[in-house]
Amino acid sequence: MAQKSTARWLSVTAFAILTITFTIVSGIDDKCAACNAVAEELEIGLSNEKPRNHLDMRHRLDSKGQREGKLIDYRVSELRVVELLDGLCEKMQDYTLQKIDSTRQLWVKVNNWDNLTTNKQDARAYAKDLSSYCGRLLEETEDEVSQILLSHFNAAR
Repeated sequence: MAQKSTARWLSVTAFAILTITFTIVSGIDDKCAACNAVAEELEIGLSNEKPRNHLDMRHRLDSKGQREGKLIDYRVSELRVVELLDGLCEKMQDYTLQKIDSTRQLWVKVNNWDNLTTNKQDARAYAKDLSSYCGRLLEETEDEVSQILLSHFNAAR
């Protein structure tokens, strides 16, 4: 449970800081809600991770026949960050904008587009907007997000 709350904190913090730092012009009116949706999807990715073996980078043999190189813990590897961020924005196409009341809207994940009660064409357009926003956000902030994730992974060791 603590890992899930830590993952949530990490996701929201990373995207909140980066959204405030980098203003990206887009069709998304509520950037905070959009960032929360992206952070939620990142959190889902973190919670769905399966345990992985260490990365064995020992490919050479020394003069005694012993393998040389590094053995990298997957949990703190750059590969883990790349795999978490890879495909993140495509997953945002599963989200759409839902009206809460006359003044508030929320990005929600759609499990079954056939059961959607709102206009499906508008919902798909919102999903595409969010996916594009995510792409621009990551393009501008990928290095910073990667550093935040790596520093958190290293601190959690």
